[in-house]
This record gives sequence, structure tokens and C-alpha cells, in this order.
Amino acid sequence: MAITTITARLAALTLGALALLIVSHPSSVMAEDSDEAHHAQMQHDHMDHQQMNHEQMDHGHMDHGHMDHGNAPPGKKASKPSKPGQKKSAMHSMSHEYAPQMDHMDHAAGHAGHEMKGFLGPYGMGREGSGTSWQPDTSPHEGIHAQYGDWMTMWHAMFNGVYDNQGGPRGDTKTFVSGMAMVMAERQVDAGTIGLRAMLSPDPFMGPSGYPLLLATGETADGRTPLVDRQHPHDLFMELAASYSYQLAKTSSVFLYAGLPGDPALGPSAFMHRTSGLDIPEAPITHHWLDSTHITYGVVTAGVVLDTVKLETSAFRGREPDQFRYDIEAPKLDSYSFRASWNPIAELSMQVSWGHLTSPEQLLPTVNENRLTASLSYTKQLAGGDIWATTLAWGRKYESPGNVLDGYLAESELIFKNGVTLFTRAERLQNDELLEANEVIFGPTVPLPSLTPQPVFTVGKISAGGIYDFVRTEHMKFGLGALVSRYSVPDALKADYGDPTSYMVFARLKIQ
Repeated sequence: MAITTITARLAALTLGALALLIVSHPSSVMAEDSDEAHHAQMQHDHMDHQQMNHEQMDHGHMDHGHMDHGNAPPGKKASKPSKPGQKKSAMHSMSHEYAPQMDHMDHAAGHAGHEMKGFLGPYGMGREGSGTSWQPDTSPHEGIHAQYGDWMTMWHAMFNGVYDNQGGPRGDTKTFVSGMAMVMAERQVDAGTIGLRAMLSPDPFMGPSGYPLLLATGETADGRTPLVDRQHPHDLFMELAASYSYQLAKTSSVFLYAGLPGDPALGPSAFMHRTSGLDIPEAPITHHWLDSTHITYGVVTAGVVLDTVKLETSAFRGREPDQFRYDIEAPKLDSYSFRASWNPIAELSMQVSWGHLTSPEQLLPTVNENRLTASLSYTKQLAGGDIWATTLAWGRKYESPGNVLDGYLAESELIFKNGVTLFTRAERLQNDELLEANEVIFGPTVPLPSLTPQPVFTVGKISAGGIYDFVRTEHMKFGLGALVSRYSVPDALKADYGDPTSYMVFARLKIQ
């Protein structure tokens, strides 16, 4: 415990220093200015401004996924950014007549030449999600960029202040803050790329029992009773990871990733990283069927990228995080997984993965799990700069000993440039933990639970809502939102759940 406590403190000091450097270093102001100067210089060298027809430029249809963000050939470094003194911008010199078209440009695309390339391969950063997972190349990659010598950095954050009211006999209410802050750094070394990632969450401050969420199960608040109809808080340290990739050819690479905590090659990108779900303030109830391994204490992943295909394997700790949310737990490589990903077109990303998890649940230490997942994510940049993103996912848990349980998810978002975001999520799953509420199943004076399979109930949920960002600046959005949820439960659970309706109202701050 002493080692992990010291490690946590060192990590916190390191992250604090990095955050302070980003917000206070004079170089941080060059992110926008040098980017614009770089555009101005390129246009001056390659374009005749007298002949250029601005009205024919379609910035809203620039495809971030197809842009080459500094992919230098093997053995060569990408060109360094312009000097901070060059602040004259070609964009600034344009008349206001064309400003609306420029507003439609993807913020990340506006940094062409300075935008981070992918950590794991020769492609744009928009392709990369949580851990080593992939998303569609057209996924927006928004953040505040800065250059520090040979290091390119980016950071962004999102926080939700939520009032949660879950209905029915097993419902509850709570006000809480959730979200995350993420810092990334990248350096090119000849044909190699070094990547560093850190992500923190305010979730531990909501308390060990998390927040009310009907039909959600998984993990524990006290080490003795399971969390049922509640979403557990995520750990303070959601990811502390490093990666190295080596570019073999123009479109291929090999990579190594390690995290404490990290995200192994299992399942789709975690819900708070998916464009189709990142603005929804509640976790999916299929979380433990699809992407619950996104915070794993001890991950090593190796893989190969072959243009639009990625093959990878991970060794990791199967046990989920315990109830102590502020520390860093001891790593262990007792589980393994495999994942194949394919981005056949810029708008589409698919994956299939399989993993063996050794003793994932703290309260059921003798039960292992094999997990199989498949997912499809589609992100389309619409005319005018609007975005439509959708994910379909399926996960199956093979408990050993125990039941075979399926979970299905469909979620979608429409993100409009006028500040309106609309979202919906539908889920259906088989769950064998819903009758364990308030039941002490493990502890110093309680024997190990019976290994007799528990009854399985098929339940469903659909949520819909939206957000309006009434404050919008270049790097910040602030708005208000709400969602409402309805449920489907079998007759055997009607007495417990009734026919509930739940809702959340929230304020959302996004820094990007």
C-alpha cells in the first residue's frame, strides 16, 4: 500500500506540473498563432491570391481523417512549426464574407501541419479513441494544442454538474459532478513516435457508491456488498500510459502500449471517448459487457497497423478497480485479449475482440470471465459542419462458473454548429445481479458465495435528450441539458421496479 500511495502522489505531482506548464508557459500562446502563420506561409508560397476563388472553397467538407498530419517518411523528422513571432494569418486577412465558411472547418483540421499524428500509426489523431482503440477517421479531435521544443501537446476537459432522479421503488436522487480532463504529448524520433497520455476524473468526489442508475450493476462501494441500480465512480486516475510506434512504410507500423492504469485491446472505445456517446451524462448499463476494462491496473499491448487494419493483443490485470478510488493499484498481468479493427472508409470503424478475464469481480474471486465483443461506429461530417455519430455494439460474457449473458447497445448523436446537441441510447441485456441489492455476499465473516448460477433477467432501457450550448468560444462551450429514460423489465421484477421513468438535468462545461 505504501508503494502505491507514493506512486499515486508522484503521478499527481507530475500531472500537476504538466498542467501548470501547459497553462502558464509562454509557448502555449503559439498554438493558434503559429498554426495560422504556417497556413499563411503555405498559401503565400503555393497559391496566387489574386486568382484564388474563395467562394469555391468548401471548408465544411474537409475530411480530417484523410489529412496527412506530418507523416514524415521513415528516417525523417516532420518539419518543425513556424516561429512564435509569425502571427500574421491568411485567415485573418480574409473578408468577413467568407468567415462563416471558415467556421465550418473542423478545429483540428485548422491545425494541419501542427496537429498530432496518430500515436500508433501513420494517420490522423481523429482515428484513435481510448487506449489503443480506433474510431472513424472523421471523428473530431478537439483540444488546445501547444509546442514545447520537439514535443507537441494537447489537452481538453469536460465536466457535468448533474441532478439525477431515478424513478420507481428502487430509484433514488443525487446531485454530483462527473467528467474528465486529459493531457497528451507526442514526440517524433526519426521513424518512431513516442506518445504520453494522462486522464483524470472528478468521479471519486461523488462518494464510493457513485450515482443512482436503474439496472446498472458492477463493482462495490465497501468491499462487501455489490453496487446494484447504481453506477460506480471511476477512479481518479483513469489512464496513465505511454506508447511507442515505429513506421514501417507509408501506411504501416508496429506499436507497443503500456498503462498503469490503461485500456487493453478489448471492446469498443470507452463510452466517454465515443463521439456517439461522449455528451450523454450517464454511463450505459451495458458498460460491463462492452468497455468496463478501460481502467485496468496493468496493461501491455502490442500490435501492427496495416493501412486500414489493426491487429493487437494485450496482457493485463483482470480484476476491476476496488472501492478505493484515489490510489494506484498494484499491476498484474494475469489476463489476455485479442482485437482486430478495420476502418474500410473514413466514416466507419469496426472491431471484434475476445478476452479472458481472471477474477474480474472483487466479490466473486473464484469466477472468471471470457468476453466477446463486436461493434460498428459511424461518424459523418454533414454539410455546414454538423456531425452525426452512431455506434452499434454487442457483448457476451461467459462466466466460469456461471451464466452466458448478452448485452446490446445502439447510441447516436447529432451535433449542430448552432450549439444544439441531440442524443439517444437504447440498450437490452441479460443480467444475473439485479437481486443482489443490499446483500452481503463477501467479507471477513461471510463465506464465499454459492457458485450456483443466479437467475437471469432480460431488461431494457432507452434514453433521449439534448444540450444547448448558449456560451461558445474558440476553446470553450457551456450549456444546459436534460435526458429522460424509460425501462423494460420482466414481470418477475415488476414488484421491485414498477414502471419507472427517470430523468437528469445538467450543466456541461467543455474545454477543447
